[in-house]
Amino acid sequence: MDKEGKAIDRIRMASEMSLQHYGKPLICTYSGGKDSDVMLELFKRSGISFEVHNSHTTADAPQTVRHIRNVFQKLELEGIKCEIEKPIYKGQPTSMWKLIPQKLIPPTRLARYCCSVLKETGCKNRYISTGVRWDESTARATRDEFEKIGHRKSEAEKFSTVMVMNDNDSRRRMTELCVQKNKMVVNPIIDWTNSDIWEFIHSEHIEVCELYQCGYDRVGCIGCPMANKKRWKEFADFPKYKELYIHAFDRMLEERTRRGKENTWKNSHDVFLWWMEDKNVEGQINLFEDGFLEDD
Repeated sequence: MDKEGKAIDRIRMASEMSLQHYGKPLICTYSGGKDSDVMLELFKRSGISFEVHNSHTTADAPQTVRHIRNVFQKLELEGIKCEIEKPIYKGQPTSMWKLIPQKLIPPTRLARYCCSVLKETGCKNRYISTGVRWDESTARATRDEFEKIGHRKSEAEKFSTVMVMNDNDSRRRMTELCVQKNKMVVNPIIDWTNSDIWEFIHSEHIEVCELYQCGYDRVGCIGCPMANKKRWKEFADFPKYKELYIHAFDRMLEERTRRGKENTWKNSHDVFLWWMEDKNVEGQINLFEDGFLEDD
């Protein structure tokens, strides 16, 4: 069976379990990226009844936000239920810029509190579908086609396997776990490569976010630490977002002082350079000026 057929089979199986054990349609989570657009097309081809959900991160690029709204408008005209969920933290509306002072540190690759608050709190006790792919990272290469979200503290332990497609007891095992009413996850395109994604987009004439025509290979939060050095381009293209982060770092430093926490940074710009992993900071040794090397 080809990858498209496998993906649709996974969607249909998850849909059946969602209706049987949750009494509600399967949810297609949608971020506005290319994988999400491929997922939507596969959901339509599967013939199932489904809903679409977007977690508004507050840090997406304007182009991404517009793309999401345009896609949702078209889906709703087709009778498909869509939801854009605004983030809540401790019972109050929040944003990336409010979280940073509250958490007292910038979001980092090791402290990804932004994801847990801004992206992962929605769709409780529902069966959801994501665009996770093995090809994306080493961490995602350990993920499975069908999973359930547990309550363990470690991110590495957060997902546990429910089934694989060739497991004879898969339906029974999935049934047992669905009854627990945890959030369940299916990853239909988990075995698709980046080339598979783009080939499908081009062959099926799928409209994607315009950022992909502007030199971007990912669509996500502006300034995401997981983007590494690509963040420099993001902030060059979206300077207002840089200002928002720096203002948030200002408030973060003020809150740290108010709580009696030590500040190792001089100011918000110092925080920004540290956060961006800029090596050209005060205190760096100059190999020539400090006599370590001779300049010929």
